[in-house]
Amino acid sequence: RIVEEVSKILLSRYGKQWDGRGLEKRLGKQLLEVATALVQDYGLPCMPEEFLEASKPLLEERWSHTERLPGASRLIKHFHDHGIPLALASNSPKKNILSKLKYQPDWAKAFTAIIGGDEVKEGKPSPEIFIEAAKKLNAEPQSCLVLEDSPPGVEAGKAAGMQVVAVPSLPNKTARPLYSSADCILSSLLELRPELWGLPPFKDCMPHAYPLMCSNISI
Repeated sequence: RIVEEVSKILLSRYGKQWDGRGLEKRLGKQLLEVATALVQDYGLPCMPEEFLEASKPLLEERWSHTERLPGASRLIKHFHDHGIPLALASNSPKKNILSKLKYQPDWAKAFTAIIGGDEVKEGKPSPEIFIEAAKKLNAEPQSCLVLEDSPPGVEAGKAAGMQVVAVPSLPNKTARPLYSSADCILSSLLELRPELWGLPPFKDCMPHAYPLMCSNISI
């Protein structure tokens, strides 16, 4: 992960070694919140704002190396081809989102709305960013399906009155309780069955992906 890689570089400048501590409380948060947590967790002799500023050029250099999650391109293309309006709502600043999308041109054209964390008063876990996304899609929140990889995002989606499918980015199963409020927890986007959420089904069949009835369960 790019943020982790950059964090390792910056911590080494202060003679600290990355060990992953506090990852759960940083995941899905806004960048200043992440910087604040890192400064506190590792006892760094700098202000969070200073740490954040130092991270920006390092992050910018690495956006082109962002890897697509398995199944993400298939899912976005499927929804786009079927005329399903899509919104990208992230706690990242809008500038960072657009920088990443420069290297994913087929994704950029698929989104009707793109909202950054710096465009709302409160980021996730506040529901504000998802409520704003629904407005831009001219949709009622209860008719929206949220796909999330972070606990704050799951909490925000549920608080907005939306259905939420979680695909945890935290690798260990001990972190699964953090996603327990989701309507469904999957191990991969390849496991998503759109028809279970009132959306057009896939016409292909992915290996190792099985039909799933979800009701606050994980696989």
